Amino acid sequence: MKRILLSAFALSTVMTFAQQYGGMWIPTEVNEKEMKELGMKISAKDIFDPTKASIKDAVVQFDGGCTAEIISGKGLLLTNHHCGYDNIQSHSTVENDLLTNGFWAKDMNGELPNPGVTVDFITDIKEVTKDILAGTDNLSGADLSKKINDNIDAYKKAQKIESYQTISVRPMYYGNKYYAFVIETYKDIRLVGAPPSSIGKYGSDTDNWVWPRHTGDFSMFRIYADKNNKPAEYSKDNIPYTPKHFLPISIKDKKEDDFTFVFGFPGRTTEYLPAIAVEKIMLETDPAMIAVRDIALKTLDEKMRVDPATKIKYASKYARVANYWKKWIGEVEGLKKSNAVEKKKQYEQMLISKNPGIKTTIDQLTQKYNEQAPYNLHRAYYSEIVRNSDTFTLAGLFNNYIQSYEAGKMDAKNIDALKARLADIYKDYDAELDAKVTAKILALYANKTEAKFLPKDFDQLKNETRNLGMMDNVSKISMITGRTKDDNNVAKNMDKLFADQKTLVENLKKDPLIQMFGAFKTSYLETTDKQVTALQTDIDALQKKFMAQQMETDKDRKFFPDANSTLRVTYGKVRGSNPRDAVTYGYQTHLAGVMEKYIPGDYEFDLPKKLINLYNTKDYGIYKDKTGDVPVNFTATNHTTGGNSGSPALDANGNLIGLNFDRQWEGTMSDINYDPRLCRNIMVDTKYILFVIDKYADAKWLINEMKIVK
Repeated sequence: MKRILLSAFALSTVMTFAQQYGGMWIPTEVNEKEMKELGMKISAKDIFDPTKASIKDAVVQFDGGCTAEIISGKGLLLTNHHCGYDNIQSHSTVENDLLTNGFWAKDMNGELPNPGVTVDFITDIKEVTKDILAGTDNLSGADLSKKINDNIDAYKKAQKIESYQTISVRPMYYGNKYYAFVIETYKDIRLVGAPPSSIGKYGSDTDNWVWPRHTGDFSMFRIYADKNNKPAEYSKDNIPYTPKHFLPISIKDKKEDDFTFVFGFPGRTTEYLPAIAVEKIMLETDPAMIAVRDIALKTLDEKMRVDPATKIKYASKYARVANYWKKWIGEVEGLKKSNAVEKKKQYEQMLISKNPGIKTTIDQLTQKYNEQAPYNLHRAYYSEIVRNSDTFTLAGLFNNYIQSYEAGKMDAKNIDALKARLADIYKDYDAELDAKVTAKILALYANKTEAKFLPKDFDQLKNETRNLGMMDNVSKISMITGRTKDDNNVAKNMDKLFADQKTLVENLKKDPLIQMFGAFKTSYLETTDKQVTALQTDIDALQKKFMAQQMETDKDRKFFPDANSTLRVTYGKVRGSNPRDAVTYGYQTHLAGVMEKYIPGDYEFDLPKKLINLYNTKDYGIYKDKTGDVPVNFTATNHTTGGNSGSPALDANGNLIGLNFDRQWEGTMSDINYDPRLCRNIMVDTKYILFVIDKYADAKWLINEMKIVK
């Protein structure tokens, strides 16, 4: 028994050591040795080879933000339901609500075009540091930026590319290296299929960032090309794109410690910050933002619980506010639990022991971060006040309108855009409820903010009860709340309101809420904005130096660049977790768990009757695993972030086994400090995806396109 336990411990230790820094690797520079040690069977060239077909030819950036992958020889694309959500919504009507009912084309003729949607292939990646940094040795500040930009322009002009290709040159390692990406963009992307939101968004707000998860977060599109298989604008004459490579789909059972890797376009990470920066995030800025949203969410929830109409009206806004609130709470807890600051300090001391000159850089960074801290804290409170008060958001829009009008910049196009933005806010705006939110968060702001940052008379806002009365009185005489009986009520008579812009601007300038917001914004710009920016310029220069020193000094560490929305590979193992004392999570959920959460009529946990019938009759076909149930989601130790939504999760042989869509709450600090004990990415199992397509949607014609690995 002891030998078994020791072996298990040794395996865990080896795995943890191999992944101690996580990794979002440029595909031409993957850590192939470690990947093979963890179980990868294919080569790095199989993943990315610019000279021939490889897995990179099946992975695209979807619509500028998410990732998607090609899963058939006819250009069939798989991405997340939440990545395709806007496009599904754009095809929905009251009579045919595709978000509620789902959509499945019966054949290619039934696939729906999506104007403006694009997918980007990366066909080549080259390091171009020498070209871009040529002649910059003695430059700094604006002169350095100008020279780099000139060099980038010169490099791009010197390259021979096709008319449908572009080149993007991106800095890595805080500007110590530069890489050029050759991009091919396809513009005819059609909607093929999507489950109803009751599958695709199952558990939407409550389960967001949470494990165990039971969400079928996928949708399907198809790339179309011209008759020569090249990119083209939408045309009925276009044909399905023939890819250089598409992903076979594995429906083999998963086991804990199976190797997996994720290939996609992660958005942004900051893994190489000094200890002082992480400490400020953990102890100051994250808690400040959490505190504002705490108050906003509690205030909204009080009314949503007793008023069904408000619950419906504010469901989407509540979810938006709660999204990063929950993420930041997990981030703070994870940074503390992983002892991130102390680990950073120990690492810095190790670097100093090898290279004493690094101490000067760290001391300078510490000084600059301490200088910036009060301004950063004020920025955190200010930005969250504006984001979480619809009243202030409206005041800000009208304040910008006044400035644009007086500068002669409000043409018909800009006015239409403003009307659309205002209409979007007003349709779900409860002036009385938002006045309460605003009054309460202003009290927090006034109490937590240093006096030197407060606008004149804002120290009077420290009393929440007084604020509630003040906001009520001010709201009654404010145009922007839409509560007046004036014929120019902006919420209901927008066209009439904007008919006489001169008079409108005169009236808006007298509006007490706009005056209040104006003082708020002016004070922020004068006391904080420029100071944060100036100090950040200094910090960025020091961070670039610190990054170079780390890479020069720590020869035992293989470095990867922070994520910046460029194509990356990350890898790990299928694994559950033990995030807290006496709490253990398995690595796999099943359809039975979907049914356990089922609440008839609930906006998060309702289910379509057909899925319930499939469960009751156990009509699972080839998609059940050894338990006799259909696997739904699973977790692994892949290092992912935003932008990885829709990324393929692949097995040791490069077969598709899952679709990345989220992270586990306890490990959301992975953007700053990856820890394999706590960090887990969450994926939809390919068995569940195929089960929904085949058994639920009866779209066997799509299954027949795919290569299924049994």
